[in-house]
Amino acid sequence: MTRRRADMSSAAARLYQDLRDAGLEIPTRESLGTYRTALRDGSAAPIQAVVESFDGVIEMVDVNGIRCRQLTPCGWRSEHDRVILYAYGGGYVSGSTSEDQVITAPLAQRSGARIIMVEYRLSPEHRYPLPQQDMRQVYTALLAQYGAARLIVSGESAGGNQALGLMQHARDHGQALPRCAVLFSPWCDLANQGDSHIFNDARDPTLNNAWVDIAAGWHAGDCPLDDPGLSPIHGDMRGLPPCVITTGSRDLLLSQCLRLAAKLHAAGVKCDLRVWDGLWHVFEFYPIPEAGLSILEIAEFIRAH
Repeated sequence: MTRRRADMSSAAARLYQDLRDAGLEIPTRESLGTYRTALRDGSAAPIQAVVESFDGVIEMVDVNGIRCRQLTPCGWRSEHDRVILYAYGGGYVSGSTSEDQVITAPLAQRSGARIIMVEYRLSPEHRYPLPQQDMRQVYTALLAQYGAARLIVSGESAGGNQALGLMQHARDHGQALPRCAVLFSPWCDLANQGDSHIFNDARDPTLNNAWVDIAAGWHAGDCPLDDPGLSPIHGDMRGLPPCVITTGSRDLLLSQCLRLAAKLHAAGVKCDLRVWDGLWHVFEFYPIPEAGLSILEIAEFIRAH
């Protein structure tokens, strides 16, 4: 009998099993603060490792009244080098710019771009559209400081939602668009529709339908989940810049990524969809060889655009 397996590294296979064994905690409204603290504390060691190895400067800055974390690699030139506006993930209800340094520090190092991570407000304390307004406020300031030709927008999961929605809003309000976009497993449909929400619900070790449905409700409030401002997959894709989307075959949001890529292509937008076999939601967050390879490929995409 043929033994079938996913085409992933042994490190990824071991981590996948460890994540499945650990299970997925779903917080309540009452335990959400403790849940956020536990996520930050649990990321302390990998954050320290990437910060210590980062060849450059990491600092907190104020951009148009919004607190941001800025990563500037050595050799970055303020006159003409590129700037990435980055939105972290966490379902709009958790996460921060601190945890996502495990993605942004190597991305800044590999791409040579300065990265500005927005510390946007979280739901349910600050529901839609307040987190989106924070992103727009920073984007407007960066347009004035650097110009659209130097800007790239990026984000993972809910941050991918932020990046996509930001571009649509900028286009619709007469603002210049960035040169390209990088979307890691974007959560672009808060109604959580698609086949992978069925077949990957028990296969993605980091995300399940129960959690994304709760997070969507906390963030949306009374706004319909298919509203294009909340779920940008339902918005107009015409005129957007080139995009790269990464996901994995076990990503709960795989179908969302596939649908988004199809909509972008149909609208005439250049879109590079990269599906990694055997991997899960935002696998770039984890210490596996595939994460480094994906970030390296994304850095090459950024340099090419």
